[in-house]
Amino acid sequence: MQALGFLPDSFEEYEDLKTLLDEGARWFDTRSLATVEVRGRRFEILVASVGSTDPQAPAVALFGGIHGLERIGSQLVLDYMRALIERLAWDEVLAYTLESIRIYCCPIVNPGGMWLATRANPNGIDLMRNAPQNADGHVPFLAGGQRVGPWLPWYRGRRGAPLEIEAAALLKIVEEELASRPLSFALDCHSGYGWRDSIWFPYARTRQLMRNLPEMYVLKRMFEHAHPHHGYTFEPQSHQYLLHGDLWDFAYDHAPEQNVFLPLTLELGSWLWIKKNPRQIFSRQGMFNPVKAHRTARVLRRHANLMEFLTRAAYSAQRWLPQGHDRQQLLHRAIEHWYHRDRGQARV
Repeated sequence: MQALGFLPDSFEEYEDLKTLLDEGARWFDTRSLATVEVRGRRFEILVASVGSTDPQAPAVALFGGIHGLERIGSQLVLDYMRALIERLAWDEVLAYTLESIRIYCCPIVNPGGMWLATRANPNGIDLMRNAPQNADGHVPFLAGGQRVGPWLPWYRGRRGAPLEIEAAALLKIVEEELASRPLSFALDCHSGYGWRDSIWFPYARTRQLMRNLPEMYVLKRMFEHAHPHHGYTFEPQSHQYLLHGDLWDFAYDHAPEQNVFLPLTLELGSWLWIKKNPRQIFSRQGMFNPVKAHRTARVLRRHANLMEFLTRAAYSAQRWLPQGHDRQQLLHRAIEHWYHRDRGQARV
């Protein structure tokens, strides 16, 4: 953690967000979900939205900065917002699309943690372990979520305690603006250890099947056909490890079953950057973010296709959402694709 005497009044991503909200004020509706107070500073958790005001219109929401050290996730969402503002000034196709869908951007869910340069929030709690549910199988030591105390990483918080302000804010926007719609996507941008970039979807707490597995399978197949060289591993998070308290599991389980809510986590493989610049491993920032400017620019370019794809999929929902007998067949294909090695454990 940075020494108190050397902490600036703010941080770059937060100032970038305020600038973008000013530049996009003629198009964006901006909402403060909560205010975080830390060491005499106050940071708002801000979400900007644009597009159709029909509460039944499909929606896409982009999140970043749940872990304060993972600045590249916030930078991805900020870069998308920047491009959106530029395009709103001239792009007739975008304007037409936004008549039928709504886009939400919340680039910094954990502003206090990002200001302090910590993974956890200012209370020492890992927000992505803060939901109350437990995994139904073995979780990795510590990394799966622990309640020993905030002096160890991946602390979940006290059993039975209210959700942290930041976690409650994220779940609030999901409940009020996403899960209530017939179709919505959430893309949560992270970085972490790994040699490949991954797209994960529920569940993290169990190896059981999510109820919208057919829809997720169609989405994956469409993305692969549109971008055959995308390079992502697209799979349930449980294929990697189980964990307690995942916010997206909690949000998904509390979404109305009649609606299609598809939360995705973009997990950027930070070992790719460390391999090219091994000295990064000696920096906490370098373990989770590309340090070289040209690599940061490459990352920002690379993942724009995924965000644009989700907006097009939302707009074209009636052309691809599976129904009836076709949906049942797609369920079997999805199980074969993702769970063929452990069919005995795969159950709805």
